[in-house]
Amino acid sequence: MAPTAAAAGNQHARKAAARDASGHLSPLVLTRTHARMLELECSIDLAGMHAATWPALAMVCHEITGVVTEVGKNVARFKAGDRVGVGSIVDSCQSCESCHRAFENHCTGGIVFTYNSVDRGGAVTYGGYSTTVVVRERIVVGFPESMPLDDGAPLLCAGITVYSPMKHHGLNVPGKHVGVLGLGGLGHVAVKFAKAFGVKVTVISSSPGKKEEALGRLGADAFVVSSNADEMKAATSSMDGILSTASANIPMAPLFRLLKPNGKLILLGLPEMPLEVAPFDLIIGSKTLAGSSFGGMADTQEMIDFAANHGVTADVEVIGADYVNTAMESLAKSDVRYRFVIDVGNTIHDGGAATEVTTVHQSSFKIQAKLTTLDKPFLYHCNIAANITKQFSSSSGTAAHDSNAWAS
Repeated sequence: MAPTAAAAGNQHARKAAARDASGHLSPLVLTRTHARMLELECSIDLAGMHAATWPALAMVCHEITGVVTEVGKNVARFKAGDRVGVGSIVDSCQSCESCHRAFENHCTGGIVFTYNSVDRGGAVTYGGYSTTVVVRERIVVGFPESMPLDDGAPLLCAGITVYSPMKHHGLNVPGKHVGVLGLGGLGHVAVKFAKAFGVKVTVISSSPGKKEEALGRLGADAFVVSSNADEMKAATSSMDGILSTASANIPMAPLFRLLKPNGKLILLGLPEMPLEVAPFDLIIGSKTLAGSSFGGMADTQEMIDFAANHGVTADVEVIGADYVNTAMESLAKSDVRYRFVIDVGNTIHDGGAATEVTTVHQSSFKIQAKLTTLDKPFLYHCNIAANITKQFSSSSGTAAHDSNAWAS
């Protein structure tokens, strides 16, 4: 018989937290009370921290995978031993049109993100740089046995971010030609999914040195250097769609010229400056400029199942929590291929005496983390393969404590 809800009492969560705008991470201990939980080993991806200021205490990350070890009495879909994942959101209103259509990522009635968001009870969500996180059952994704929890973790954000637009814009049909702008954390996964769909893939990059990687190891069909006028001209009007995964500010006109009539340029990256788009570039050829943000729960489960069946995973490098700030510096210099994964479960430990910082109220899913992935500062992509604990009590008091050491 599967274990049921744990007895009420204090539950300790060891976390990595940013206390100011520097983004520097250091240990923190949380004490959660009255938690009835389902525990999993997880991974978490965090994306899109486009902010110049932080709250006094910020705990982030949103790609989570794990193994269920304990279930609450209301849990119906999962049992102890199940492999699962949690992505970018931990709640949505469930009453708006988007939620009814299984596009919880477009919820208009109160979406709750996995980190630095406010839940229904008014508490701030603490993300996945942690040994424990709490989420609801309905936002959990089942992981097939063939999908690794570490290499598969980034798919819960990066994977669905590229899978969803290819599906909903009709770019997942064999015979289509898809361009992938940028070959980083999103781009390399986009190439893998596109090849699994059976479409022709051209990587567009400003880095000639990535050609061998794109064509050889990732299997792209063609490679175009965006600064090479001859190569760009040769690719004119050849693509049905382009996934722009780059966060750099780049001119739009050259990309529109690569599209066939009725082609689509889909923005996935987040440039800091506003785009400059000439209406002429859209009108001539009836071209479309669109954006896309991760995906709903049904699409996310579909994506994970598809990836497992076709051998699609992210490329990761596992590090310890004590290396995290050095890794952030490497990410700022784009010195990683393609994701850092932090072994949170084995490298974040209680560091002795702790001082209470704050108390929160939370009613969701609890995760004891094991691994975490990073991206650039304030644009982190974190994967934490963790132990997730799923909590189905109405509430859970939580106290946070400082800890000065990564390991005891």
